[in-house]
Amino acid sequence: MHDTLPLLDKMGFPEIRRGDLQTLQINIGLKCNQQCFHCHVNSSPKRTEKMSIDTLELVKTFLVSKNIETLDITGGAPELHSEFRNLVSFARENNIHVIDRCNLTVLEEPGMDDLAQFLASNNVEVIASLPCYESDNVDKQRGAGVFEKSIRGLEKLNKEGYGTTDSDLILNLVFNPQGPALPPSQENLEKAYKKELSERYGIQFNQLYTLCNMPIKRFGSTLISNDQLNDYMTLLKQSHRDENLENVMCRHLLSIDWQGYVYDCDFNQMLNLNLSDDKSRVHLSELIDTDVDGKLIAVRDHCYGCTAGQGSSCGGALQA
Repeated sequence: MHDTLPLLDKMGFPEIRRGDLQTLQINIGLKCNQQCFHCHVNSSPKRTEKMSIDTLELVKTFLVSKNIETLDITGGAPELHSEFRNLVSFARENNIHVIDRCNLTVLEEPGMDDLAQFLASNNVEVIASLPCYESDNVDKQRGAGVFEKSIRGLEKLNKEGYGTTDSDLILNLVFNPQGPALPPSQENLEKAYKKELSERYGIQFNQLYTLCNMPIKRFGSTLISNDQLNDYMTLLKQSHRDENLENVMCRHLLSIDWQGYVYDCDFNQMLNLNLSDDKSRVHLSELIDTDVDGKLIAVRDHCYGCTAGQGSSCGGALQA
């Protein structure tokens, strides 16, 4: 596995700085019940790294002291962490919006029979990965049988009211291209998803987010093995749009790893690029009494994945 990429250039990408901090995104653990081709985190059922109780308590303190608007919980499959529900309950009790980055199949794991009900009762926004409405494409990217499990997961969420027209429970889906290509138009693809999922399975959802595959970790390794990295990086750079810089996710988000160290975004976390390109890692405990507004953001060539074409962020495309 290639953990570093030869084209991570420090000078090519434009300089950007932080705005006001709105979202805390935490990687609560790397264990996942899947092992997806496009995963930039290298999660799998074999991973054991997870956030400790002490670090979770620090996260809670930070959320309240900094008046964070949104807690974005990711992994791995974040729901597999034994403290996931306690953290969600704490955030909601403090009027913090919670996002669960759900792979859908976790809803069928042992002990998860009531997960959909728990998420609904806490009004958690669910952002679920479903790379296609065709079963063959999903199973190719995520493993045999994943599509059928994903549909059953969506059915469970719909049953609780998620994504339905008469409910305020938000269910958004995520699309990733299967290879080294930019995502298609988010607006057009969302229409196709809604039509096909409704007609075939009776599934409803709110929005579709299209995300660009980042040339790092597992996907980056595949690009190198297939001698496609240079071509993909050229595509990303040539598709860069300056107008996307204003809305990239790192301007209003901090990314926290399972050990409590802080990064400008989830992708920088996976590349061990320290917050603001500092020489040493910054721990969340160091930021309790410190503001990060206005600080430089650590950038490399992979950042073109967020500014290419319609743009890409944790909330989908940046441009129509």
